[in-house]
Amino acid sequence: MLSDVMEDYLKAIYVLQTEEGPPVSTSAIAERVGKTPPTVTSMLDTLAERGLVEREKYKGAELTAEGRTVALEVIRHHRLLEAYLAEHLDYSWSEVHEEADALEHHISEEFERRVAEALGNPSVDPHGDPIPGVDLEPPGDAETHPLTDFEVGDRVVIARVSDRDDEELEYLDRAGITPGTVVTVVDVAPFGMVTVDVDGDEQSLPEPIATSVRVRTDARESSTPKTTDA
Repeated sequence: MLSDVMEDYLKAIYVLQTEEGPPVSTSAIAERVGKTPPTVTSMLDTLAERGLVEREKYKGAELTAEGRTVALEVIRHHRLLEAYLAEHLDYSWSEVHEEADALEHHISEEFERRVAEALGNPSVDPHGDPIPGVDLEPPGDAETHPLTDFEVGDRVVIARVSDRDDEELEYLDRAGITPGTVVTVVDVAPFGMVTVDVDGDEQSLPEPIATSVRVRTDARESSTPKTTDA
């Protein structure tokens, strides 16, 4: 049996590997889980002893196949719970993350199956994050880019938003910027504010929030992200 904290670490490492590629640094894990680097180092030693991570000194940690399976199961629970809370219990999308965090470690496989069936086996959660399948294979993920990668006139579809900040989610909800919404970039200010048209209303997003909003370009084929020199 793994503790809730161990599963939280495995989930954090999986997400960081997905975002940044392995190996994942101790400092990145510490920031993600809100712990000090020495505390993280101690936990990584424990996880390595259990065969759930592999560590390379001064480089970081990477999930083993077993560790990845555990992480994907926890993530599947979490994202299904978020979807269920939003769809059937009228939670706002800014409330579901914390509740799912509390419940994800304690549901049975039968409960998970019934939740998935009640939802029609969804492929994404309320924030647009892909839900791993029952086979616990890494979910397919369509190519997305930060909203800040686009220029005035580009028309894009909101694909995903970060679920780690409740105030940010409430801000985006008020602005109507949710997964599936089509927006057009109408202004990119030199100091980082990105303004988009949402169903005829202009909404301005500070750069940190705009960066956390991931979009697809299938709203218009000519919308292409900017490229920068290496």
